[in-house]
Amino acid sequence: MPQADVRPDFAACLLCRAGEASRGPSQAGRTMTDETKLTYADAGVDIDAGNAMVEAIKPLVRATRRRGADAEIGGFGGLFDLKAAGFIDPILVAANDGVGTKVRIAIETGVHDTIGVDLVAMCVNDLIVQGAEPLFFLDYYASGKLDGGAAAAVVKGIANGCIEAGAALIGGETAEMPGLYAGADYDLAGFAVGAVERGALLPRSDIAAGDIVLGLPSSGVHSNGFSLVRKIVAARTLSWDAPAPFAPGQSLGAALLTPTRIYVKTLLPLLRAEAGVKGLAHITGGGFPDNLPRVLPQGLGVEVDLSAIAVPPVFAWLAEAGNVSAAEMLRTFNCGIGMALICAERDASALLSSLRAAGEQPVTLGRVSLAGAERVTYSGRLSL
Repeated sequence: MPQADVRPDFAACLLCRAGEASRGPSQAGRTMTDETKLTYADAGVDIDAGNAMVEAIKPLVRATRRRGADAEIGGFGGLFDLKAAGFIDPILVAANDGVGTKVRIAIETGVHDTIGVDLVAMCVNDLIVQGAEPLFFLDYYASGKLDGGAAAAVVKGIANGCIEAGAALIGGETAEMPGLYAGADYDLAGFAVGAVERGALLPRSDIAAGDIVLGLPSSGVHSNGFSLVRKIVAARTLSWDAPAPFAPGQSLGAALLTPTRIYVKTLLPLLRAEAGVKGLAHITGGGFPDNLPRVLPQGLGVEVDLSAIAVPPVFAWLAEAGNVSAAEMLRTFNCGIGMALICAERDASALLSSLRAAGEQPVTLGRVSLAGAERVTYSGRLSL
């Protein structure tokens, strides 16, 4: 990451948040003369405010400590000790992502303490599908004018997501860039690294026709398709504080900000127990047709039984309110399944039992088949 102007440090081992970190009261409106002494604050950046925000989030960062990261104050980079984490012959797996335009809803509602969970989820779910245990996480927070309270709330969500995923928050950057972001706007990016022992990398090469595909429920829209969500809300002239048509007792904004599920603690024990999982697919943007083939050998596809899916009410509302076809729903959203597991038919019953014992509500989503013109085909109907 290119170095920027300010280095207020917070840590999960050796941890820095670099960047044009904070902005205080601007004097940009004063009259310029030859004697005027310009400061960084005049340009819109107040280093002291950035340092204050960093102090506020130190306890959040320390709470994410785990084996391999000691969560103490440091300097210019984050360290992680793979040997201390118990790995013998590991392969590192890295992933990065954002939360898309879902962040716009957080900004407009002023609810900032869950969007960080989404950020972590989108990254660590991409690690677990390769069999990797999430080890550490780094975030990037950029704004035009730093609001210390909003930024701290975002980091609180990130820390909560890291705790849920078992990952240490060992680094980050807070960048304030006046003139690039308007008003209270900000954006997020996340970066996660995990490790898997060499022989346990997923997907396995023995995925074959006849294998069973199981599905784990999503918590809702997760963090994909929000440009369409926002277009539908705008077309219906609804405000974020209006009652959610699909979630009694919640406002529309709060319901749509339901965080993305993190599947790590459900799946990691199964992978460690060698319970027969051959492949995992994180159902994100592109839905079933784009994500299921990513873990399949060439020549194979999946037959999905749509009637097996308990579709959350939010998707039925989006389809009706936006006049969105079932095919478009399946290509844009997860439609109720956030993670898919592939196993041999002989292992399916035991895996279903293990998942239920872990508090999940798995469904038998379909079966691996020889691929035709389309690698993902459907039977039954989506309950929209």
